[in-house]
Amino acid sequence: MNDSLHEPVSHASPARFLPSVGDPVSSFWRRLVHGTRLIRKQPDWERVAGEGWLEQIMTASVTDRLHVKQGRAIARWTLANGSERLVTFLKRHYRLPCRHGLLATLFPGRAWSPGLQEWQHLCWATAQGLSVPRPVAAGQIVGPWFRLQSFIAVEELAGMLPLHQAVPLAFARLDAPTFLRWKRGLTAELARLTRELHRRKVFHKDLYFCHFYIAEELTRRVPERWHNRAVLIDLHRLARHSITAVGWQVKDLAPFLYSSDVPGVTARDRVRFWKLYRTGWPGSRPGDWLRPLIRLKWWLYRRHSRRRRSVSASG
Repeated sequence: MNDSLHEPVSHASPARFLPSVGDPVSSFWRRLVHGTRLIRKQPDWERVAGEGWLEQIMTASVTDRLHVKQGRAIARWTLANGSERLVTFLKRHYRLPCRHGLLATLFPGRAWSPGLQEWQHLCWATAQGLSVPRPVAAGQIVGPWFRLQSFIAVEELAGMLPLHQAVPLAFARLDAPTFLRWKRGLTAELARLTRELHRRKVFHKDLYFCHFYIAEELTRRVPERWHNRAVLIDLHRLARHSITAVGWQVKDLAPFLYSSDVPGVTARDRVRFWKLYRTGWPGSRPGDWLRPLIRLKWWLYRRHSRRRRSVSASG
Protein backbone atom coordinates (compact mmCIF):
# COMPACT_ATOMS: atom_id res chain seq x y z
CA MET A 1 0.00 0.00 0.00
CA ASN A 2 1.41 3.38 -1.01
CA ASP A 3 1.68 5.69 2.02
CA SER A 4 1.81 9.44 1.83
CA LEU A 5 2.79 10.86 5.23
CA HIS A 6 2.95 14.61 5.58
CA GLU A 7 2.82 17.16 8.35
CA PRO A 8 -0.15 19.57 8.30
CA VAL A 9 0.09 22.64 6.14
CA SER A 10 1.19 25.88 7.76
CA HIS A 11 -1.56 28.05 9.23
CA ALA A 12 0.46 31.26 8.82
CA SER A 13 -1.70 32.42 5.92
CA PRO A 14 -5.46 31.98 5.43
CA ALA A 15 -6.23 28.52 4.08
CA ARG A 16 -8.39 28.05 1.03
CA PHE A 17 -11.59 26.26 2.01
CA LEU A 18 -11.28 22.50 1.40
CA PRO A 19 -8.13 22.57 -0.80
CA SER A 20 -6.92 19.56 -2.72
CA VAL A 21 -4.81 17.10 -0.77
CA GLY A 22 -1.85 17.67 -3.09
CA ASP A 23 0.11 14.55 -2.16
CA PRO A 24 2.19 12.58 -4.68
CA VAL A 25 0.22 9.51 -5.70
CA SER A 26 0.89 6.12 -7.26
CA SER A 27 -0.41 4.83 -10.57
CA PHE A 28 -4.09 4.05 -10.99
CA TRP A 29 -3.40 0.32 -11.21
CA ARG A 30 -1.43 0.30 -7.97
CA ARG A 31 -4.13 2.30 -6.21
CA LEU A 32 -6.79 -0.10 -7.49
CA VAL A 33 -5.02 -3.34 -6.56
CA HIS A 34 -2.96 -2.34 -3.53
CA GLY A 35 -4.66 0.83 -2.31
CA THR A 36 -3.23 4.05 -0.95
CA ARG A 37 -3.31 6.06 2.26
CA LEU A 38 -3.30 9.81 2.75
CA ILE A 39 -2.29 10.71 6.29
CA ARG A 40 -2.11 13.92 8.29
CA LYS A 41 -0.57 14.15 11.76
CA GLN A 42 0.78 16.59 14.30
CA PRO A 43 4.36 16.12 15.60
CA ASP A 44 3.20 15.01 19.06
CA TRP A 45 0.87 12.34 17.65
CA GLU A 46 3.51 9.92 16.42
CA ARG A 47 5.59 10.39 19.56
CA VAL A 48 2.78 9.08 21.76
CA ALA A 49 1.10 6.75 19.25
CA GLY A 50 4.30 4.76 18.77
CA GLU A 51 5.53 2.66 15.88
CA GLY A 52 2.98 0.74 13.86
CA TRP A 53 0.05 2.94 14.87
CA LEU A 54 -1.09 3.30 11.28
CA GLU A 55 -1.52 -0.45 10.83
CA GLN A 56 -3.67 -0.67 13.97
CA ILE A 57 -5.68 2.56 13.86
CA MET A 58 -8.82 1.02 12.35
CA THR A 59 -8.78 -2.15 14.47
CA ALA A 60 -7.54 -0.95 17.87
CA SER A 61 -9.98 -1.63 20.72
CA VAL A 62 -11.09 1.80 21.96
CA THR A 63 -14.10 1.56 24.29
CA ASP A 64 -14.01 4.62 26.59
CA ARG A 65 -17.25 6.57 25.96
CA LEU A 66 -17.78 4.48 22.84
CA HIS A 67 -20.62 5.47 20.52
CA VAL A 68 -21.34 3.37 17.43
CA LYS A 69 -23.74 4.34 14.66
CA GLN A 70 -24.20 3.42 10.99
CA GLY A 71 -20.73 2.22 10.12
CA ARG A 72 -18.84 4.72 12.24
CA ALA A 73 -17.59 4.86 15.81
CA ILE A 74 -16.29 7.54 18.15
CA ALA A 75 -14.52 6.93 21.45
CA ARG A 76 -12.13 8.59 23.87
CA TRP A 77 -8.58 7.36 23.38
CA THR A 78 -5.77 8.10 25.81
CA LEU A 79 -2.23 7.71 24.46
CA ALA A 80 0.92 7.85 26.55
CA ASN A 81 4.65 7.54 26.04
CA GLY A 82 6.69 8.02 29.18
CA SER A 83 5.68 11.31 30.72
CA GLU A 84 3.95 12.52 27.56
CA ARG A 85 0.18 11.99 27.43
CA LEU A 86 -2.39 12.83 24.79
CA VAL A 87 -6.15 12.41 25.25
CA THR A 88 -8.16 12.39 22.04
CA PHE A 89 -11.53 11.53 20.61
CA LEU A 90 -11.07 9.10 17.74
CA LYS A 91 -13.68 8.95 14.98
CA ARG A 92 -13.48 5.99 12.63
CA HIS A 93 -15.56 5.48 9.49
CA TYR A 94 -15.58 1.80 8.51
CA ARG A 95 -18.08 1.75 5.65
CA LEU A 96 -18.19 4.66 3.25
CA PRO A 97 -20.17 4.82 -0.02
CA CYS A 98 -18.66 2.89 -2.93
CA ARG A 99 -18.97 5.92 -5.19
CA HIS A 100 -16.63 7.84 -2.88
CA GLY A 101 -14.18 4.94 -3.00
CA LEU A 102 -14.36 5.05 -6.79
CA LEU A 103 -13.75 8.80 -6.83
CA ALA A 104 -10.89 8.50 -4.33
CA THR A 105 -9.26 5.90 -6.57
CA LEU A 106 -9.75 7.88 -9.78
CA PHE A 107 -8.95 11.33 -8.34
CA PRO A 108 -6.64 10.83 -5.35
CA GLY A 109 -5.81 14.53 -5.01
CA ARG A 110 -9.01 15.27 -3.06
CA ALA A 111 -10.28 14.43 0.40
CA TRP A 112 -13.25 12.17 -0.33
CA SER A 113 -13.62 10.79 3.18
CA PRO A 114 -15.17 12.48 6.25
CA GLY A 115 -12.04 12.01 8.36
CA LEU A 116 -9.73 13.87 6.01
CA GLN A 117 -12.41 16.43 5.18
CA GLU A 118 -12.91 17.26 8.86
CA TRP A 119 -9.14 17.69 9.23
CA GLN A 120 -9.20 20.22 6.40
CA HIS A 121 -12.24 21.98 7.90
CA LEU A 122 -10.54 22.30 11.27
CA CYS A 123 -7.34 23.62 9.67
CA TRP A 124 -9.39 26.12 7.66
CA ALA A 125 -11.30 27.31 10.75
CA THR A 126 -8.07 27.69 12.72
CA ALA A 127 -6.57 29.75 9.91
CA GLN A 128 -9.63 32.03 10.06
CA GLY A 129 -9.05 32.66 13.76
CA LEU A 130 -12.02 30.57 14.93
CA SER A 131 -11.81 28.52 18.09
CA VAL A 132 -12.11 24.79 17.26
CA PRO A 133 -10.58 21.58 18.63
CA ARG A 134 -7.02 20.73 17.60
CA PRO A 135 -6.83 17.86 15.11
CA VAL A 136 -3.88 15.59 15.85
CA ALA A 137 -4.17 12.88 13.19
CA ALA A 138 -6.39 11.98 10.25
CA GLY A 139 -6.31 9.61 7.36
CA GLN A 140 -8.05 8.44 4.21
CA ILE A 141 -7.55 4.73 3.49
CA VAL A 142 -8.37 3.94 -0.14
CA GLY A 143 -8.69 0.48 -1.65
CA PRO A 144 -8.03 -2.07 -2.67
CA TRP A 145 -10.87 -2.29 -5.17
CA PHE A 146 -12.65 0.97 -4.33
CA ARG A 147 -12.93 0.35 -0.60
CA LEU A 148 -12.81 3.54 1.48
CA GLN A 149 -12.30 4.11 5.20
CA SER A 150 -11.15 7.10 7.23
CA PHE A 151 -10.35 8.32 10.71
CA ILE A 152 -9.65 11.52 12.61
CA ALA A 153 -8.38 12.09 16.14
CA VAL A 154 -8.99 15.47 17.81
CA GLU A 155 -7.59 16.57 21.14
CA GLU A 156 -10.02 16.33 24.05
CA LEU A 157 -11.50 19.59 25.30
CA ALA A 158 -10.40 18.89 28.85
CA GLY A 159 -12.39 20.62 31.57
CA MET A 160 -15.02 21.90 29.13
CA LEU A 161 -18.77 21.45 28.90
CA PRO A 162 -21.30 21.73 26.05
CA LEU A 163 -23.57 24.76 26.31
CA HIS A 164 -26.74 22.78 27.00
CA GLN A 165 -25.03 21.74 30.26
CA ALA A 166 -22.92 24.83 30.93
CA VAL A 167 -25.69 27.44 30.70
CA PRO A 168 -28.05 25.76 33.23
CA LEU A 169 -25.04 25.22 35.52
CA ALA A 170 -24.09 28.91 35.43
CA PHE A 171 -27.78 29.79 35.94
CA ALA A 172 -27.77 27.74 39.14
CA ARG A 173 -24.38 28.97 40.40
CA LEU A 174 -24.49 32.72 39.72
CA ASP A 175 -26.74 35.35 41.24
CA ALA A 176 -29.26 36.97 38.90
CA PRO A 177 -27.36 40.21 38.04
CA THR A 178 -24.09 38.32 37.52
CA PHE A 179 -25.76 35.68 35.36
CA LEU A 180 -27.31 38.41 33.22
CA ARG A 181 -23.86 39.91 32.53
CA TRP A 182 -22.51 36.39 31.93
CA LYS A 183 -25.21 35.67 29.34
CA ARG A 184 -24.70 38.95 27.52
CA GLY A 185 -21.02 38.27 26.99
CA LEU A 186 -21.58 34.69 25.89
CA THR A 187 -24.41 35.68 23.55
CA ALA A 188 -22.19 38.26 21.85
CA GLU A 189 -19.46 35.65 21.32
CA LEU A 190 -21.87 33.05 19.91
CA ALA A 191 -23.27 35.66 17.53
CA ARG A 192 -19.74 36.59 16.44
CA LEU A 193 -18.70 32.98 15.80
CA THR A 194 -21.83 32.23 13.80
CA ARG A 195 -21.52 35.46 11.81
CA GLU A 196 -17.84 34.77 11.02
CA LEU A 197 -18.84 31.48 9.42
CA HIS A 198 -21.87 32.78 7.57
CA ARG A 199 -20.29 35.93 6.16
CA ARG A 200 -17.83 33.61 4.41
CA LYS A 201 -20.79 31.61 3.03
CA VAL A 202 -19.65 28.65 5.14
CA PHE A 203 -22.22 26.68 7.15
CA HIS A 204 -21.91 24.21 10.00
CA LYS A 205 -25.07 22.21 9.16
CA ASP A 206 -25.41 20.91 12.72
CA LEU A 207 -25.40 24.13 14.73
CA TYR A 208 -26.85 22.98 18.04
CA PHE A 209 -26.09 24.24 21.55
CA CYS A 210 -24.33 20.94 22.30
CA HIS A 211 -21.71 21.71 19.66
CA PHE A 212 -20.42 24.79 21.49
CA TYR A 213 -18.12 24.14 24.47
CA ILE A 214 -16.86 26.44 27.22
CA ALA A 215 -14.59 25.80 30.20
CA GLU A 216 -16.45 24.49 33.25
CA GLU A 217 -14.70 27.06 35.44
CA LEU A 218 -16.37 29.82 33.43
CA THR A 219 -19.74 28.76 34.84
CA ARG A 220 -18.60 30.21 38.18
CA ARG A 221 -17.61 33.72 37.06
CA VAL A 222 -17.86 36.34 34.33
CA PRO A 223 -14.65 36.35 32.25
CA GLU A 224 -13.00 39.63 31.34
CA ARG A 225 -13.32 38.72 27.64
CA TRP A 226 -15.40 36.07 25.93
CA HIS A 227 -13.43 36.25 22.66
CA ASN A 228 -12.57 32.68 21.53
CA ARG A 229 -13.75 31.25 24.86
CA ALA A 230 -16.47 29.23 23.09
CA VAL A 231 -15.18 26.30 21.02
CA LEU A 232 -17.16 24.97 18.05
CA ILE A 233 -16.95 21.20 17.47
CA ASP A 234 -18.09 18.61 14.90
CA LEU A 235 -17.10 20.36 11.69
CA HIS A 236 -17.37 17.24 9.52
CA ARG A 237 -20.39 18.64 7.61
CA LEU A 238 -18.95 22.12 7.19
CA ALA A 239 -19.34 23.38 3.62
CA ARG A 240 -19.37 26.54 1.56
CA HIS A 241 -22.51 27.45 -0.38
CA SER A 242 -22.65 30.71 -2.29
CA ILE A 243 -25.76 30.32 -4.44
CA THR A 244 -27.91 28.60 -1.80
CA ALA A 245 -26.46 30.51 1.17
CA VAL A 246 -29.82 31.79 2.46
CA GLY A 247 -31.27 28.30 2.77
CA TRP A 248 -28.26 27.03 4.70
CA GLN A 249 -28.28 30.15 6.85
CA VAL A 250 -31.82 29.31 7.93
CA LYS A 251 -30.90 25.66 8.48
CA ASP A 252 -28.04 26.71 10.78
CA LEU A 253 -29.92 29.32 12.81
CA ALA A 254 -33.15 27.34 13.31
CA PRO A 255 -31.56 24.38 15.17
CA PHE A 256 -29.48 26.84 17.19
CA LEU A 257 -32.71 28.58 18.22
CA TYR A 258 -34.44 25.25 18.90
CA SER A 259 -31.60 23.82 21.03
CA SER A 260 -31.28 27.01 23.11
CA ASP A 261 -34.40 25.99 25.02
CA VAL A 262 -32.51 25.29 28.27
CA PRO A 263 -32.86 26.72 31.81
CA GLY A 264 -31.51 30.26 31.92
CA VAL A 265 -32.15 31.19 28.27
CA THR A 266 -35.06 33.53 27.56
CA ALA A 267 -36.79 34.96 24.50
CA ARG A 268 -34.96 38.23 25.17
CA ASP A 269 -31.62 36.41 24.86
CA ARG A 270 -32.64 35.07 21.46
CA VAL A 271 -33.64 38.54 20.28
CA ARG A 272 -30.27 39.89 21.49
CA PHE A 273 -28.46 37.11 19.62
CA TRP A 274 -30.26 38.03 16.40
CA LYS A 275 -29.43 41.73 16.75
CA LEU A 276 -25.76 41.02 17.46
CA TYR A 277 -25.58 38.45 14.65
CA ARG A 278 -26.78 41.09 12.17
CA THR A 279 -24.08 43.63 13.13
CA GLY A 280 -20.54 43.69 11.76
CA TRP A 281 -21.18 42.25 8.29
CA PRO A 282 -18.73 43.54 5.66
CA GLY A 283 -21.52 44.02 3.12
CA SER A 284 -25.28 44.11 3.39
CA ARG A 285 -26.41 42.48 6.61
CA PRO A 286 -29.13 39.81 6.78
CA GLY A 287 -32.59 41.32 6.50
CA ASP A 288 -35.39 40.96 9.01
CA TRP A 289 -37.28 38.99 6.38
CA LEU A 290 -35.13 36.02 7.39
CA ARG A 291 -36.70 35.87 10.85
CA PRO A 292 -40.04 34.31 9.79
CA LEU A 293 -38.16 31.68 7.77
CA ILE A 294 -36.02 30.82 10.78
CA ARG A 295 -39.06 30.70 13.06
CA LEU A 296 -40.89 28.42 10.60
CA LYS A 297 -37.95 26.03 10.49
CA TRP A 298 -37.71 26.18 14.30
CA TRP A 299 -41.43 25.33 14.57
CA LEU A 300 -40.90 22.32 12.28
CA TYR A 301 -38.05 21.12 14.52
CA ARG A 302 -40.29 21.41 17.57
CA ARG A 303 -43.17 19.56 15.89
CA HIS A 304 -40.87 16.75 14.74
CA SER A 305 -39.36 16.43 18.21
CA ARG A 306 -42.80 16.27 19.86
CA ARG A 307 -43.93 13.58 17.44
CA ARG A 308 -40.86 11.50 18.18
CA ARG A 309 -41.41 11.82 21.92
CA SER A 310 -45.07 10.89 21.46
CA VAL A 311 -44.15 7.76 19.46
CA SER A 312 -41.54 6.79 22.04
CA ALA A 313 -44.01 7.23 24.89
CA SER A 314 -46.72 5.18 23.15
CA GLY A 315 -44.22 2.43 22.30
